[in-house]
Amino acid sequence: MKNFLHVGCGPQTKWNIQKGFNSEQWREVRFDIDAAVKPDIVGAMTDMSLVATGSMDALYSSHNIEHIFAHEVPIALREFHRVLNPEGFVVITCPDLQTVCEAVAHDKLLESLYVSASGPIAAIDILFGHRASMAGGNQHMAHKCGFTYSTLQVAFLEAGFASMIGGRRLAGFDLWLLAYRTSRSEEFLRETGPIYLP
Repeated sequence: MKNFLHVGCGPQTKWNIQKGFNSEQWREVRFDIDAAVKPDIVGAMTDMSLVATGSMDALYSSHNIEHIFAHEVPIALREFHRVLNPEGFVVITCPDLQTVCEAVAHDKLLESLYVSASGPIAAIDILFGHRASMAGGNQHMAHKCGFTYSTLQVAFLEAGFASMIGGRRLAGFDLWLLAYRTSRSEEFLRETGPIYLP
């Protein structure tokens, strides 16, 4: 069985993940800054010292990287890199600021862009954080930075990741990236991408 670190898991488990890790093949280690969601490890993306170096085969992070400041992103991504074994990889998704800003440019800041499990989501929620969650007292939900697809790629390259595949999902206003620590062929990435990316 392979191990993956579910970073910023919230109340979710591997069975709620869109695809790839939701099987008996993967052993999930849940990691979150909020002890209330009962993760296996309580900690921040910028200090994952409770996770041993090279101990994970993969890392999954859904809508977390935007919750830290831009100057903290390199620290978090170096932590992602550190906890992975040499063959390890990251699957990450986060808001697509390019698509969101197109909606804002059309004066749709407060209009519902799509409906999530938490209810209608507007551009203001994607840019600054889910308003209802923050109004309920969860200040961890504030957004402090953001990415376009090209800037997300550059951030991973600068953190030491060698190969990646992904893109923009316009309907979901999100970005997806599968990044490997080591160099992989284009053929390998094209074959592996559909396993983990929508």
